[in-house]
Amino acid sequence: MKLHGPKSQRGISFIGLLFLGVVLALLAIVGARVVPTASEFMSIQKAVKKAAADGDTVPAVRASFDRTASVDYITSISGKDLEVTKQGDKVVVNFAYDKEIPLFGPAYLLIKYRGSSAGGYD
Repeated sequence: MKLHGPKSQRGISFIGLLFLGVVLALLAIVGARVVPTASEFMSIQKAVKKAAADGDTVPAVRASFDRTASVDYITSISGKDLEVTKQGDKVVVNFAYDKEIPLFGPAYLLIKYRGSSAGGYD
């Protein structure tokens, strides 16, 4: 006669479930802090393209960006932070800025945003 041991159970243990919950909570917290900065980056990208299309001089491009930035609540950069150049007869606007997101204690998440009205990224 053959004796069978207890069937092995499948699934996740309570400790594994707690660990998974903590990891998912940390990812949710970091994601909730990163999403607004990514949204602001997309607004900046849109404002830069609009400013490049509207202006033909450096002051005109910067003024156009500042007007759009005040409407879209862009606070990370201003018109004076833009690098305005000409490639042929086309105005090209580049920008770059860093965003520090505090996580806990002395730990920060640093995101380096860069963009251009020409569509490419540096």
